[in-house]
Amino acid sequence: MDFSSVSVLCVGDVMLDRFLYGGMERISPEAPVPVLLLKNKREMPGGAGNVASNVTALGARAILIGLAGRDEAGALLRNSLAGRANVVDATVESTCRPTICKTRFIAANQQVVRADEESVLPLQEEEAEALNAAIAQWIDQVQAVVVSDYGKGVCSPQVLQQVFTLAHARKVPVFVDPKSPDYRLYRGATCITPNAKELAAASALPVASEEQTEVAARKVMAAAGADAILATRSEKGMMLVRHNGPVLSVPTRAREVFDVSGAGDTVIAAMAVVTGSGSTLEQAMRVANAAAGVVVARLGTATADIQEVIQELEKQSGPDEMPHLLSASAAHALIQKWQSRGLSVGFTNGCFDIIHPGHVDLLAEARAACDRLVVALNTDASVRRLKGDERPVNTLDARARVISAIRHVDAVVAFDEDTPLEIIQALEPDVLVKGADYTPEQVVGAREVIAGGGRLVLVDLLKGHSTTATIGRIKGV
Repeated sequence: MDFSSVSVLCVGDVMLDRFLYGGMERISPEAPVPVLLLKNKREMPGGAGNVASNVTALGARAILIGLAGRDEAGALLRNSLAGRANVVDATVESTCRPTICKTRFIAANQQVVRADEESVLPLQEEEAEALNAAIAQWIDQVQAVVVSDYGKGVCSPQVLQQVFTLAHARKVPVFVDPKSPDYRLYRGATCITPNAKELAAASALPVASEEQTEVAARKVMAAAGADAILATRSEKGMMLVRHNGPVLSVPTRAREVFDVSGAGDTVIAAMAVVTGSGSTLEQAMRVANAAAGVVVARLGTATADIQEVIQELEKQSGPDEMPHLLSASAAHALIQKWQSRGLSVGFTNGCFDIIHPGHVDLLAEARAACDRLVVALNTDASVRRLKGDERPVNTLDARARVISAIRHVDAVVAFDEDTPLEIIQALEPDVLVKGADYTPEQVVGAREVIAGGGRLVLVDLLKGHSTTATIGRIKGV
């Protein structure tokens, strides 16, 4: 993944993130509070500044627009930005307010307390004019825009109108990290990225389940006139709800979480960078999920560079190493491993004697309905009972080798019975996939999978392709 040609305009509340690290070994004699013995400190851009840092960590260029005061924190912020490659400091100096500064005290790898310095003064007219001028100056140089609303004043209606008007005129996608529960302020956004708490507040609806999350997302999406809502659901992963298109979910990979500070910044930065490169929202969501997985395993505001993201993507979605044909017990153990990581496992079956485009299309549709796909092949004896003595054309070993090489397939097993019921009951998949030439009542194992909390997916078959027809053409029939 190379994003070096992508530039992202980051507009929003810029702040200085300060981390003070120390140890706590005694209680103060002045009050019943621990004494933190300071050892070192770190200072870095926060808020929209952290979005910019995440953009550059992925290899793209960031243009940062926000407010900074004429004070020590502002000077430290500008010095930090100056030292970062591929960040354009387009911040506006304000005479009306101090630089927002968040100071976190850390001991034993945990935040002890946070102290904030900021002004509650509404955005002033001269500040809005300067911000809008900066947006107009840089909008022609970017492939995506991020609005990072921390509720500190920059994302006023006047500034948001400028962002959406100029971006829409240039067909530049706009991604919004929301603060206000009134999503009408973000009307026209390409994608809004609330967390579960923000989505619940904005929709006034519960968001505990995927079904509830979808309903809430569609409500706020309609209010905002947005193309999509990306709901981040902590340990439950992410859900992409689009105005046009199916709902998509990706799970998180189990890990030890140290700090979620800035994870939302990482998500929206990745969404903007990947979409700005010409990829789809679905592709961007998977990269964003991997990037977020990297940063939550670190203490403090962090970023994920592109190599780390690539490695995380491989861990999340790369097929595990395995022989081309698993025993039922080995397959069951593998499925349990996947399911313990929050992955949904799909199952389909067939002879798959001579592979043709219809088979590949079915497998692609089946894999799209789950996170991992297991294919069960009829043994040679089973095929003969079903198809006659001249079948199969290819042995089970040959068929398994070919099927396992198809990128949509994650594991292959075999069954000797006339129906796959026993292997389905043994493997306990989450999703059962069959061709739409069957009715739900005709699908073997459907009742058992659904009773276990799973679901049935019927896939439309590609017309004009079959093994029997292929054999007929070979024989000249």
